[in-house]
Amino acid sequence: MSADLNAPIPALLPRTAGGHQFVFYGDSCSGIPGGAFETNFAAVNAALQRLQPRPEFVAFLGDHVAGMTTDYRELRRQWRHWLDHEMSWLGESIPLYHTTSNHNTYDAGSETVWREVFPGLPGNGPSGQQGLSYYVRRGSLLLAIVNTSCVALGGPGHVECEWLDKVLGENSDARHKLVMGHHPVHPVNGYADHPLWRIEPEEGSAFWQVLVNHSVLAYLCSHIIAFDVQVHDGVLQVTSGGAGTRYGPGGFMPGETEYHHLVQAAADDIGFRYQVVDCTGAVREGLSWPLASAASTWQPISSGAQKSLDQTNCVLVYRFSGLNAERADGSDQTLLCGWCREEGPPVIRVGLAESELVVELVARPGRGSALWHGPAIAPGGRFNVEVGFHPGMGPGGILWRRVGSDCWSSLATSSARGLEALTWPEQWTVGHGPSGPGDTPFRGQDMVVQRRLTRLPKEG
Repeated sequence: MSADLNAPIPALLPRTAGGHQFVFYGDSCSGIPGGAFETNFAAVNAALQRLQPRPEFVAFLGDHVAGMTTDYRELRRQWRHWLDHEMSWLGESIPLYHTTSNHNTYDAGSETVWREVFPGLPGNGPSGQQGLSYYVRRGSLLLAIVNTSCVALGGPGHVECEWLDKVLGENSDARHKLVMGHHPVHPVNGYADHPLWRIEPEEGSAFWQVLVNHSVLAYLCSHIIAFDVQVHDGVLQVTSGGAGTRYGPGGFMPGETEYHHLVQAAADDIGFRYQVVDCTGAVREGLSWPLASAASTWQPISSGAQKSLDQTNCVLVYRFSGLNAERADGSDQTLLCGWCREEGPPVIRVGLAESELVVELVARPGRGSALWHGPAIAPGGRFNVEVGFHPGMGPGGILWRRVGSDCWSSLATSSARGLEALTWPEQWTVGHGPSGPGDTPFRGQDMVVQRRLTRLPKEG
């Protein structure tokens, strides 16, 4: 049955008074009449117009127009087409907040054009970046928009954080804090080159620490033609780069996995929720953060068959404690290994590689395994960590935290898939691989493995 392209799409609404609901998306690279991406962008916008109720505001996370030209008359024409034709449906009743980017503000001339096109953007940014970086206060919500393509700082992939730190501090009474920029801080789908695909790591690390220090809900970005969510030290990075452009291998990054989309979100006193809507109006992905629901008690895990689990709308967390081996000899160690048939290959392995916590899983049957990399586990040291498996977060849903911490972080990976197609194992081994005690054994002592299942609330 084909989708009804005129049916209303129910928007997520705040669950508490004083909350906010809005849309964010980015990377249309349009502005050219009859251009390659205009039709794609129009399809995304058609889905956006079906949201009921309409969003309080819309944030566009950069690469609005094709740009990247020194013909500034042409650049102005692209902006006029984008604003007066492609976005004319929005009207003036819904605010539209804009983020600079590598296609739009790539040299001094394009920065001048940006300021001409958007004279009404607040001039409260850092010195020299007025109208490029800025912040907006909407009641209990603070929006801080940063410039990750500032020519004075070295161009794309660079960002300042002193001004951001000051703004977040001065608005500490805001119940909901969101920061928006174009470039991701953490690599998405393996796109780790910098400053090409992400903010330069040293600057990104300082920037992220500011977000953590001020309890920011999420950093919203685009640039990678994909949808992706990760969490680091309790702060979400949500990447929405699919508003119409088809740059990247296969038209996306990667082509067989990603799709054109927008993100509709709600922030309230309970947390942050979103739904990812494609061009047909279908909700493809969604999340409610932070994890807050009744959890089962911890259950010990030992080698052998385990009762089949109903994974529907739940997060599985495994707790590993023990004493690591005194010396790292370069060989892998297995903490926990699971597979689906007695003679089938493992689909999940949690272990240590050179004293680094790693998770290996078959994210897509028949396509081989992928690796997720976590923190270092010191040789000879005690460890007490939790590894979580969240089915609604794609590759960012392989999580870890130290026992006693409230803050989850995603493990690093180049995989574009998470648990979506995984069949959860029923056969397990603890402390070694499936072939027996000599198969990548854990060489430390006193290891205990426990499991807890957390049911997530139904969205709506």
